[in-house]
Amino acid sequence: MSKIINGRLTGALAVSTAVLVGIAGSVTPASAAVSATPGSAGLGDRLYPLLGNGGYDVTNYNLRLNHPAKNPAQTVNGSVTISAVATQNLSRFNLDFAGNSVGSVYVNGKAATFSRSGEELVITPSAYLPKNKGFWVTVNNFTATPVSATGDAPEGFIATKDGTVLAGQPDTSHNLFPSNDHPRDKATYTISVTVPSGWKGVASGRHLKTTTAGGRTTSVYREAKPMASELAQIVAGDFVVYNRKAVGGVQVRDVVPRRLSSKLLAKAKVERAQLTYMTNKVGKYPFENYGSLVIDADLGFALETQTLSLYDTGLFGAPAYVLNPIMVHELAHQWFGNSVAPKSWSDVWQNEGHATWYELLYAADTKTFKKYTGFANPDAYFKSVYQASDMLRAQYGPVARPKGSASVWDVFNPNVYAGGALVLYALKQKIGAKKFAKLEREWVRKYRGKSASTQDFIALASKVSGQNLKPFLTRWLYGKKTPAMPGHSSWKVASASAASTAAAADTFIVPLRQHMADHH
Repeated sequence: MSKIINGRLTGALAVSTAVLVGIAGSVTPASAAVSATPGSAGLGDRLYPLLGNGGYDVTNYNLRLNHPAKNPAQTVNGSVTISAVATQNLSRFNLDFAGNSVGSVYVNGKAATFSRSGEELVITPSAYLPKNKGFWVTVNNFTATPVSATGDAPEGFIATKDGTVLAGQPDTSHNLFPSNDHPRDKATYTISVTVPSGWKGVASGRHLKTTTAGGRTTSVYREAKPMASELAQIVAGDFVVYNRKAVGGVQVRDVVPRRLSSKLLAKAKVERAQLTYMTNKVGKYPFENYGSLVIDADLGFALETQTLSLYDTGLFGAPAYVLNPIMVHELAHQWFGNSVAPKSWSDVWQNEGHATWYELLYAADTKTFKKYTGFANPDAYFKSVYQASDMLRAQYGPVARPKGSASVWDVFNPNVYAGGALVLYALKQKIGAKKFAKLEREWVRKYRGKSASTQDFIALASKVSGQNLKPFLTRWLYGKKTPAMPGHSSWKVASASAASTAAAADTFIVPLRQHMADHH
């Protein structure tokens, strides 16, 4: 994710410039002498305690959405069938859902009782669900209404001038559809989007088919690789899909408003070269297709929705030396954050630190680093971040332990982006360029399609490097004070104070302010 505030980008650049799947298990009568208990109303994430739900693991979503008219602001309706496996004898379970209403719920084909509690849909099946057995739940005729883009934070289901899109990171995809909305529970998806003829429905994954009947068009997409619900993309409206030549077998498609296609599509074509760039750096692209989705709205951020990264027209109006590194940031997320998802939201530095790393590396490799960041080279940039590191830790918390989540930007904060990239710089200094490159490739290979923790990263780094890196990386990731930088004994950290923190942040942001003021 990359954030834009008051016409300037922060987040990624905060310091840069400064088919139903699964077979239902047997159902045992509730009267049997078996101890069955409710699944928890959350996975206990430190930052988002009620996000996700306990008692089951989802394997697949079959999501069907219907847009009745050509009106981006309209309420939509849909149904979803979720295949899952119970991880306990389950008497009751929850789904995350913050939409308008629910029509009916069935578990294994039998009517279930349900209630709403805040953003929880609480479901009680007619009989308990046995541990380690598969089951399915269908939620029929749920409704949801999109909101306008605020230019501030992700709102989930968003209306634009041309239609609707989904921007669900980290906790708002369930504003549109019922789900287990935590990246720890990834699943495959089949998504069907029905729209009036003349509109286009697009979603994450590979296009399977499109049918038209009675003035309605239904497009079906399959994401066969595990996907966190917060990364699902579903587009409906007056958009066009432009298919480009494949890159190494990866299909490339872009989605833009029809009326702006001639203006926007030319800027997106660089993604083909960027795919080659990233695969050369970290290995095989983890999905079947990729592309860019551009909307005419003040979104305020860019977002790495799986296989179809989301941008707004303001960002696409920036010069290439600004836009292109940000596009690499979102592309890098397909490996770091999407394919390898964070096990908890405290691990988000793994997403953003890596994406920022490759964003900056790309700017350096394309010889636009100074124009992009205001720094002569990556060493100068990281020296500056290092000097401010204690200030960033004091303001936002350690790199792998953000202070809180009152705002989404408390989680996606500058120390997660630039501080996360600084940790990678320190690690490269510690273990050498060859072992660092090997670690990066091994990380996305070993955990492809899975959710991984910071401790997983520390363990793998130790294994690949042949040295115990737990003390080193624990200090860098969890310490309140910044450790010494390997290979740069002369680098010093500035003392932290509220005034100096604000001044440092302003220094980092100023160069990009001018970029975005000129081009936003």
